[in-house]
Amino acid sequence: MSTELDDRTATSSDEISANNEGRTLAMIFNERVAESGDLTAIRWRNDDDSWSEWTWNDYADRVARAAGGLAERGVKRGDRILLMIRNVAEFHILDTAALFVGATPVSIYNSSSPEQIEYLANDAGATLAIVENEGFYNSLASVRESIPTLGSIGVVDGSAGDFSFEDLMAADPVDLAEAAKIAQPDDLATLIYTSGTTGPSKGVMIDHANAVWSVDSTSRVFGMDLVGKRVISYLPMAHIAERMMSHYLGIYRGMEVTCCPDPTQVAVYAREVHPHVMFGVPRVWEKIYAGVNAALAADPEKQQKVAEAIEAAAPIRKKMTIGTASKEEIETYEFLDAVAFSTIRGLVGLDELIIASTGAAPIPAEMMDWFRTIGVPLSEVYGLSETTGAMTYDAFRVKAGFVGRQTPGCEVKLAEDGEVLCRGGNVFRGYLNQPEKTAEVLDEDGWFHSGDIGEIDDEGYLRIVDRKKELIITAGGKNISPANLEAALKMIPLVGQACAIGDQRPFVSAIVTLDPDAASAWAAANGVDADLASLSKNPDVVEAVNSGLRDAMANFNNAEAVKKVAILEEEWLPDTDVLTPTSKLKRRGIHARYSDEIESLYAK
Repeated sequence: MSTELDDRTATSSDEISANNEGRTLAMIFNERVAESGDLTAIRWRNDDDSWSEWTWNDYADRVARAAGGLAERGVKRGDRILLMIRNVAEFHILDTAALFVGATPVSIYNSSSPEQIEYLANDAGATLAIVENEGFYNSLASVRESIPTLGSIGVVDGSAGDFSFEDLMAADPVDLAEAAKIAQPDDLATLIYTSGTTGPSKGVMIDHANAVWSVDSTSRVFGMDLVGKRVISYLPMAHIAERMMSHYLGIYRGMEVTCCPDPTQVAVYAREVHPHVMFGVPRVWEKIYAGVNAALAADPEKQQKVAEAIEAAAPIRKKMTIGTASKEEIETYEFLDAVAFSTIRGLVGLDELIIASTGAAPIPAEMMDWFRTIGVPLSEVYGLSETTGAMTYDAFRVKAGFVGRQTPGCEVKLAEDGEVLCRGGNVFRGYLNQPEKTAEVLDEDGWFHSGDIGEIDDEGYLRIVDRKKELIITAGGKNISPANLEAALKMIPLVGQACAIGDQRPFVSAIVTLDPDAASAWAAANGVDADLASLSKNPDVVEAVNSGLRDAMANFNNAEAVKKVAILEEEWLPDTDVLTPTSKLKRRGIHARYSDEIESLYAK
């Protein structure tokens, strides 16, 4: 494929809008079924470890029946259906079926507390809800009386609730060609609720036109046929990245989606599925990186050979990315790949990847280079729920540390203070029930204000510096990006996660967690207890981290560099008071939970 710089400005937002005038997700689904009917659409693993699948024709039949079942239960155009379902096959049926009755499916995080469910259901005005199992049902049922708009509750798996998935399948199917006419481009296709790290969750209104425009724009970045290509669905569908990648793009590009209901098992699934397309938040890639390096550490001789191969291959791979590598250099890389890298990719199931991307949080540039050097085509995408996914993305001509150039049809620029602004058909309709909040981020010229500070180089590549609200301002008045420091800290071999501290402090410090795989390998090599709590206090571990700290901070000036770190006894887990479901830091939660550890870093 070409590595030349394409002219992203040659495609206008109006051109993509005109190309998709009048189109909806329901129409696109019907087009996909007509084209790919007998191909596999959705796969899943059964409890006995066997696999099952539905073709596109199977998918369509179930969507038609589910739409009929929803209509029988009084769902009509404009209604909102609350979905609390993990990454299981039934999700795709229910979410798509809602569109064929003109309703708006609203996915919420499966870990939502009853109080959060009550808030989200009332804010959305949900008239019907479908949950996956009895546990989710009990959470919703406990606040049912406080949701006046809510009628019946369905349950996919179990006998609780007012109806089941099988009840929907027993309904008379609708005619999908006729039913598709009910959905209009300006109807809401979904509501994506923000994570609430900076206040109450806001409902991001995304209409059919937004979603169709965005899948068209993103597909132009790919520039290749993806029909039948394998992708694993494992992130919450309440997150725009998963909804776009495996659900909307899955339909638009005809990909084969494997459902992984437990996100901690994605690496296991990858080794079995061997995906062609994979999106992972940085923590997913960080854990793969740590796991590979921990395995190599068990064989020092092999570890040294791989390190030498990476050192030799890295500059060649960068030349190959921009098309300047010589024939001899390419042959050298292919030899190194055959004797070292291909084996690593095969062991972790990444040997058939053609598109690999990361986003939602920063990833260390050094780690990006490492993956690309061993033949994993990792790239970074940047976007928000409010931009219906990607606003900048280069899948192939990648610059580590940058999140690509503006996607076709999308306009991206920087405000005077460096804030990243975006305009195009991907920009959302606004926040549900919150016109004041909408006015804060959408200006009169249609520019969305992201809240992120960025830099754009002379080729149009965007680098994200940090969130405006998360910049550290030290007691000396120095503005510092915590994300850049945290990315550097995570390259210390034993460190898994990091949070920089320093707002109104005399110097910058950090609290870090040990990576379980790396720590376990270190403990085995040193003949000590592998328990994270014990290792966090082990003098040799502390020395190893502090030694790594000096190297990690080598490229930062004295005022920016982290001076001290505290090693925690535990790993941070997603969807807790310290991490969002996609592993972004909840800084307020971290500061609250670890206030004593933070204060100890500044004790005299």
